[in-house]
Amino acid sequence: GDHIVSSSFPEVHVKRRYIKGANIKDYIYQTGFGNRFSSEAVPNVLPKGINTPQRVKYDLYSEELNGSSFIASRRDIRHVWMYRIRPSTSHGHISTSEMNTHVLSIFSGNENVELSATQESWDPFPIPSRHTSDGIDFVCGITTVGGQGDPTLREGLAIHIYSADSSMTNSAFCNNDGDLLIIPQTGRLDIQTELGWMTVHPGEIAVIQAGIRFSVLLPDGPSRGRFLEVIMTFPNLAQWAPMAWHCLRISNHHAQTVQTWRIIYKLAGQLHLCNQNHTPFDVVAWQGNLVPYKYAIEKFVNLANVEKTQSDPTVYGVLTTKSKFPGVSLTDFLIFTPKWIATSNTFRPPYYHRNMSTEIMGLIYGEYGGSSHKLEPGGLSYEASYMPHGETYETWRYAATRELAPERTCEGTAAFMFHISAPVFLTKWALEGEGAGRRHSRSSQDEPLDSFQPHFLDHLEEVNLELKAVGLPSLTSN
Repeated sequence: GDHIVSSSFPEVHVKRRYIKGANIKDYIYQTGFGNRFSSEAVPNVLPKGINTPQRVKYDLYSEELNGSSFIASRRDIRHVWMYRIRPSTSHGHISTSEMNTHVLSIFSGNENVELSATQESWDPFPIPSRHTSDGIDFVCGITTVGGQGDPTLREGLAIHIYSADSSMTNSAFCNNDGDLLIIPQTGRLDIQTELGWMTVHPGEIAVIQAGIRFSVLLPDGPSRGRFLEVIMTFPNLAQWAPMAWHCLRISNHHAQTVQTWRIIYKLAGQLHLCNQNHTPFDVVAWQGNLVPYKYAIEKFVNLANVEKTQSDPTVYGVLTTKSKFPGVSLTDFLIFTPKWIATSNTFRPPYYHRNMSTEIMGLIYGEYGGSSHKLEPGGLSYEASYMPHGETYETWRYAATRELAPERTCEGTAAFMFHISAPVFLTKWALEGEGAGRRHSRSSQDEPLDSFQPHFLDHLEEVNLELKAVGLPSLTSN
């Protein structure tokens, strides 16, 4: 019930004019998660009991977008049938483009990436200004921070930031490499997809599946955020972790003259361009389950232990994507929001940890005190696979000796984590290039590496009495 599917209705192209999106406040969303959905801009257009009738009402074209393999179990089938004014094959010549060379998708054997064992964090990435740029839209504002795998092998992922000051004008983007999980941090995104419109606020996330064309408008002006790209044989960001959701709308419209549209495709990290003389958002009706959606993070219901010890971090999971190894996820998406802690005799801050997974973390708003690294809204942090991380000595000392009472934590805060079950390569842009100017390596931070005190040694007399009682030799502090 708290989830959303993307179905505000798309522009409809009629007599070289197209219907444009309504006011954001007028969007109507369907709710649910993993369901089959349908939507019509014109009543009674959807075929009944058949996907490919000989002649669709009003002479629309039937077109299927298939997001699963040719042969798949029923539970894994992801597709959507669209009934549109022109088929997607109606376009001009496709050519490669160097419009954005900061986008990477192939990480193995790539000389522009490297592994780092050091704890890393980055200050908020800059937002372009119209005073200093010629206008940077969503696609041109994408920069890859890291990733692993290869879309040509159908498994992997990438972590990108986006920073833009201009809406996409008469252009659409189609990511052929994988599903996108978009997390705006500053400024709303008004996203038009082939299946409808959705507005994504900071504090919400959006998922747009591979193969779906979309355009990003910036109703608040400059915008910044992060997004995860998941590359899978069966892209399944639509798999719940313990619980989740969906979004779409039908709008009032007004007409405007159509110009040439530019379609931008990303295939194995390479951008490709083609032009067409009509909008790609000319779907009049659709039905299926390969549907963009959004989710408001504030609706997440936290689970917690009520008596003692910490809950396992999996209780913060929102979405998960399977890997090729049974029982092992490729990545999990976790969120951290306000909650109560009432446990007794429990160390309440995040415990010291060495994790087989790589942890990429970001703050949307508020403050984060979950580790010794620096983290601000709009930045990122990185913990390498199996590398130790945790709280400062001062935090440990306070948490180990304080008087415990029920308390609220993370008030006014929304943070997220990509929990990735493999090493992640970082781009040279993030380590050495423009992104490095905002980088903080663990070794460069203020706290001395040897600040932790061995308080165990303060108790040697008591420890040796325990050892003597069971016939074991005493310990010394040397």
